[in-house]
Amino acid sequence: MTVEGHEALDAELRRLKTEERPAVIAAISEARSHGDLSENAEYHAAKERQAFIEGRIGELEDKLARAQVIEVSKLSGRTIKFGATVTVIDEDTDGEAVYKIVGEDEADVRGGKISITSPIARAMIGKEEGDVVEVQTPGGAKSYEIVKIAWA
Repeated sequence: MTVEGHEALDAELRRLKTEERPAVIAAISEARSHGDLSENAEYHAAKERQAFIEGRIGELEDKLARAQVIEVSKLSGRTIKFGATVTVIDEDTDGEAVYKIVGEDEADVRGGKISITSPIARAMIGKEEGDVVEVQTPGGAKSYEIVKIAWA
């Protein structure tokens, strides 16, 4: 994953541990004070929320422990690989798009970040400027011309 992706996951983990976990513990205590737990919807909702938070904390700790962090600014080359920012032109519409190839947990299509495991990223890996890649999409095959590869 990129440095930015690692920092984002680390920030989420800190938020869960310092804000969400204490808040749900307080909510459980408050719900307990209302009496009979078998019919207490607030208590059951808070326990479900606690289970979700604890599960997410475990998931994030595992991902961060196993993460291989790559400093994209130190990468270079003429072929597309993880971390590349690629400018493509859709050959059907002549529309231009810019994608940064990132790890699965960092993907944000609206932000121009696509997962290394996405069909378009897999099609682009190893290609150079001027190459055309064809990607199978739910709407049919799409062709993109690679016009620029950048490392930022």
